[in-house]
Amino acid sequence: MAQGRDGDVVLGDDWVAPEANVEEELQGRRERRRLLPLGKSPLTRKIITFNMIALLVLVAGILFLNSARDSFAVQRATGLVTEARLIAGAFEAQLPSGAPVNLATNDGVDVGATLDKLPLQVGTTVHVYDAAGKTAGSKEGKASAEAAEVLAERPEGAPLTSALNKIWSSISGKDGAAEASAGQLNSQLQAMAQAAVSGKETLETLVAADGGHVFAMAVPIEQNNSVVGAVVLTSASGELDRMVSSERERVLQMFLIATVVSVGLSMVLASTISNPLSDLAAAAELGRDSDSRKVNPGRVRIPDLTARPDEIGRLSGALRGMVSALYERIDSNEQFAADVAHEIKNPLASLRSAVGSLRMVKKEEHREKLLNVIEHDVRRLDRLVSDISNASRLDSELVKEEEETFDLLGMVGNLTQYLGEDAKGKGIDFITDLPDAPIDITGLEARLAQVFVNLITNAISFCEDGDAIRVWARKRENRVLVVVEDTGPGIPEQALNKIFNRFYSHRPESQFGNNSGLGLAISKQIVEAHGGVIWAENIRPTDADVTSEPLGARFVVGLPV
Repeated sequence: MAQGRDGDVVLGDDWVAPEANVEEELQGRRERRRLLPLGKSPLTRKIITFNMIALLVLVAGILFLNSARDSFAVQRATGLVTEARLIAGAFEAQLPSGAPVNLATNDGVDVGATLDKLPLQVGTTVHVYDAAGKTAGSKEGKASAEAAEVLAERPEGAPLTSALNKIWSSISGKDGAAEASAGQLNSQLQAMAQAAVSGKETLETLVAADGGHVFAMAVPIEQNNSVVGAVVLTSASGELDRMVSSERERVLQMFLIATVVSVGLSMVLASTISNPLSDLAAAAELGRDSDSRKVNPGRVRIPDLTARPDEIGRLSGALRGMVSALYERIDSNEQFAADVAHEIKNPLASLRSAVGSLRMVKKEEHREKLLNVIEHDVRRLDRLVSDISNASRLDSELVKEEEETFDLLGMVGNLTQYLGEDAKGKGIDFITDLPDAPIDITGLEARLAQVFVNLITNAISFCEDGDAIRVWARKRENRVLVVVEDTGPGIPEQALNKIFNRFYSHRPESQFGNNSGLGLAISKQIVEAHGGVIWAENIRPTDADVTSEPLGARFVVGLPV
């Protein structure tokens, strides 16, 4: 916004309103809109809601698919399988080649001493079973894995994301598992050992006593291709759950950051959409409210947003054009009403004077003259009212009537054939020069015929015995020109710019009152409604000498093809 002259506030190119009147209220609305954008703008709320729905669907899909859990499970299971095979290999390396082995009695290998030498990670447990499936020894790992945890870079989650993590776990139900007793876990491990003793490696996911998930891997111990026992290695309880929970918190942290960014960007986007629309609506509402006042009504002034290269800029331009056209039509109607009142007032004044004089005169010849004046004025009023009625209905009829394609030269040829007889009856030479090939245009044939009838009859009315009228047409690229020329007195220079105005007529005194001055105005309105142009000019012996006497008048109608 910029300050205009005399303290007026200028909005856009042509918005000038008193600062204490319209702009003060509009500025107040804008300030309130900035303070409470969500509460005042349903469009802003919708944009934010739709963006948040898309973001929630994305995050829920990531958590539901749980690809991190699958990846961690595969990695941990692979490592556990390798570790269990290595432990079984350590026992097999100590077995004698030919002597019998009994792991339960430490015959052939010392199970306890071997287990003591194994560096197991904290939480990891190894169980050794003999060929009968009985426990020969076990050990719980105590080795630290701090270096690996440092490399993992899984920091503690924030309270908010931890709470969201728990909520998701309770909703999804994937991480929740019924707690198992220690006896149930041992029986499951023993069953795996018995399967391994039979020569089959097994990997299963079990539930520990604390409810955490445990990976268990059973590997047979062989001596000379004969199974003498089994090693069952279990991971730390809840190890996988903790890794998945940590990664899930990372996803939730990114979700919170994305939420803040999405809401911020949504509000910025909404402000570029809803704020200009609010300005347009507010301007229309303020103009409407001011127009509803009986004293000093205002006009709707639409802010100029046409500099925006988007639909809002187009909307602003369309509204400004629509409002401008509306007020031009209102001004035109007001001017038309004023002109009608003025034109009707003259014959009415003449009638009143003649009627008043008729009551006082006594001579018959004077009464006859007054009656002729009254009859002339009545005819003039009747003609004027008819022309005014036609002119006032013209806009609505032009909109209602259906356009069609027709041969323009055929229509003009029919008119000249009919009107030419009338001209020849008055001693006027009538010349027609039309191309042989038809020229098709799209429009209202009857209305365009009205234009050419008016131009030709006007030419006939200005011509005398011995004059000539020529009607000719030519096609020029994407338009066609139809010209009506006459050898009459021509058009006065001061009247060239006025003859298409309503109620303007420049005729001899002998023809006074016979024309309303609406014919050329109606013709111009019809031609312009078809996207064409119409103009008048004088025919001179040379274009270089504009002061020379005109040889006649020329009216040109240009229509698009």
